[in-house]
Amino acid sequence: MSKTKSFFGEFKEFALKGNVVSMAVGVIIGGAFQSIVTSLLDNIINPVIGCFNVGGFNSLAIHVGSADLMVGQFIMDVINFLIMAFVVFMIVKAMNKAMSMGKKEEKPADPTTKVCPFCQSEIDIKATRCPHCTSQLDK
Repeated sequence: MSKTKSFFGEFKEFALKGNVVSMAVGVIIGGAFQSIVTSLLDNIINPVIGCFNVGGFNSLAIHVGSADLMVGQFIMDVINFLIMAFVVFMIVKAMNKAMSMGKKEEKPADPTTKVCPFCQSEIDIKATRCPHCTSQLDK
């Protein structure tokens, strides 16, 4: 029985981690956004491109023997992918900029070591004598 509890406990810990929840939200929003892009393609871009082809661009096909190669649909799917990729890139870029706006710039930490001018060993910054070559150091 304890193995069952630990398995479900581990699963609960995994499922409720921030990255998993964020990824799930991203997938859901991505699915909803895909329908917007598909509507944009089907209702605006396809008809404009279809003006150059009498049957509509999606129906453009190359007949090879008894097979039909749906070139128009493939081209529209590539355009759909490029639009989705561009919009996701812009969203991620905007999110990164928004996240960096709230962060304070961290100044570099003060050094805690220095190099001995005689033996080139790394020593504590407060040292007045090198522990390696025993040379007297200037402050």
